[in-house]
Amino acid sequence: MTIQTLIEMIGYFGSFLVIVSMLMTSVVKLRIINTVGSVIFCGYAICIHSYPTAAMQLCLIAINIINLYKLMNTKKEYTAVNVKAEDGFLNHFLDENFSDIAHFFPDCSKPSSDDEVILIMCGQNPAGVFVASKENDDSPGALFIKLDYTTPAYRDTSAAKFLFDFLKSQGVQKLSTKTIIPAHKRYLKKMGFEQNGEVYVRTL
Repeated sequence: MTIQTLIEMIGYFGSFLVIVSMLMTSVVKLRIINTVGSVIFCGYAICIHSYPTAAMQLCLIAINIINLYKLMNTKKEYTAVNVKAEDGFLNHFLDENFSDIAHFFPDCSKPSSDDEVILIMCGQNPAGVFVASKENDDSPGALFIKLDYTTPAYRDTSAAKFLFDFLKSQGVQKLSTKTIIPAHKRYLKKMGFEQNGEVYVRTL
């Protein structure tokens, strides 16, 4: 393999990462992967003496870093709103995000009148929805999670941490759920759930 071929491969890899970043649903992941791709492509541009391209990539790197700093340092203020299962805005939110919800909760159905339903708001924007039923066991304040969904813009665990603190303040002591989706399993473990057979459990 010649040096020229290696340089070309590096350029293709940088371009590939930039393209992949555009497929990310998480804004943070998009910015991080795009930055890495831009750094690699900038190095490639310098190697082939394409300085205008290198300058453009440096600008993109700076923009990504600035936006990442804002994303990581802007404190999100959340509120929890208890709603009824038949609430119009709730059902509109569920319908608008149906395909993304189905990706993580393929068996999820519309909430029933007996469910605990909470909309998580960030300012005036809906950040997510929580649907759970009361557990039929002897544990006080136990809920079984049917749906714990946040939109991509708020998928940095801050909404989930707020929700769990809110539930604890409302007397909820234990959360449990089931999933077969690998991404959801990783999220549950990240949020402190422990696997017990097919069930994931977290004590608040």
